[in-house]
Amino acid sequence: MTPLDELRSALPDRVLVTEPARLEAVRADRSGHRSDGPPLAIVEAEEVAHVQAAMRWASAHRVPVVARGAGTGLAGGANAGPGELVVSVDRMRRLLDVSLVDQTCTVEPGIRNLELDELLASHGLWWPPDPASRAIASVGGNIATNAGGLLCAKHGVTREWVRALDVVLADGELIRTGHRTVKGVTGLDITALMIGSEGTLGIVVGAVLQLRPAVTGPVWTVGAFFPDEERAAAACTAITAARLRPAIMELVDRQGVEMLAAYTGEPMRGAFVLLQADEAGAEEVARTAAAMLEAHGGEVEVTDDPSRSELLTQVRRQVHFALESFGSILVEDVSVPRSRMADMFRICRDVAARHGVRLPVTCHAGDGNLHPTFVFEGEGPDGLEPPAAVWAAADEVFQAALELGGTLTGEHGVGTLKRRWLVDELGERQLALQHAIKAAFDPQGILNPGKAL
Repeated sequence: MTPLDELRSALPDRVLVTEPARLEAVRADRSGHRSDGPPLAIVEAEEVAHVQAAMRWASAHRVPVVARGAGTGLAGGANAGPGELVVSVDRMRRLLDVSLVDQTCTVEPGIRNLELDELLASHGLWWPPDPASRAIASVGGNIATNAGGLLCAKHGVTREWVRALDVVLADGELIRTGHRTVKGVTGLDITALMIGSEGTLGIVVGAVLQLRPAVTGPVWTVGAFFPDEERAAAACTAITAARLRPAIMELVDRQGVEMLAAYTGEPMRGAFVLLQADEAGAEEVARTAAAMLEAHGGEVEVTDDPSRSELLTQVRRQVHFALESFGSILVEDVSVPRSRMADMFRICRDVAARHGVRLPVTCHAGDGNLHPTFVFEGEGPDGLEPPAAVWAAADEVFQAALELGGTLTGEHGVGTLKRRWLVDELGERQLALQHAIKAAFDPQGILNPGKAL
């Protein structure tokens, strides 16, 4: 019996997948990066026991494992290559329970953000993490990268909305981290450590999520077009400095808007700011912010009409898909202090001009998280590899973000794309400490090797 036959005997037939087309699909995510070849097999887990069986087998045979969910990541963190086993939790998509009193729910990791919120709506509850890809992104993927999204201006990122986790470790043992209680400081915070660890410490197979009451009452939306992104960024910074707290504050630069206009056929020009306010005082927040946007040179629209609000919101949500229509893309993810957003937009534009690359930029303007996105004609055997000019420009963008007091990644994670720059931000000693933590959880180094750290 071969090792793979041994794994097959430990799982139901439908769970272990070795079909070439299926293996080919897990070589890539939405980052544009692709592994060197297909993996050994995929375990399409339907329950926790399947994940445990896969990890026991992998540990016994020292086979590297890549955990995977919806495959919508933007850093190559779930891409699988030769000699690796994929453990997919995509089929584990159930909402297991909802507590109205505790305002929590328990979910499996494959459930999609939008799917979860549709199920919670009947209970009058809601889970705030809201990536632009919410219709296709999974909760487990949000946890793996500590995802943010459009609503992070007001509600923060995934870490703030996770109470507890069920995690299968490298040897197949199941542990439960965190607390179902509101407070809990017993021991070190392993839950927070797992969130954002990109599958390098364990595989999340369940989560207790903190919820909040669904938004009721009118939602006010503001859309504004500016002559340039620096003025748009300065306006957003002024809104934050004025202690206004909209639920959404997003910015798309001029080039991104031009490409979106070509994609949708809708006439749009200039840098675009989307702002949305909800709950008590929403109209006052929206109108005060609108006045500030106008004072900074924006052409402003304010509405509480749901259909018009949806159209304005889609200007931001469709940008990624618009950019993809123009070629291969490399989506980057730097964050800078909110006071330096205008500087970062200017730097991105200057870098793009000097290297002759196309670099539209979107931004979660409420928290300073920018997504410079390189659009290019790929090179290499698969036609996906960014040309040298893109990597040279990306290096300058990363270094500039660090010099402005920022970070290499705000929400997408390190994956395979940013490993070479880790030491620039963390330093040798902190990077060594992180490797030591990784070794404590995964002494054989089989969990997502070559990713994140």
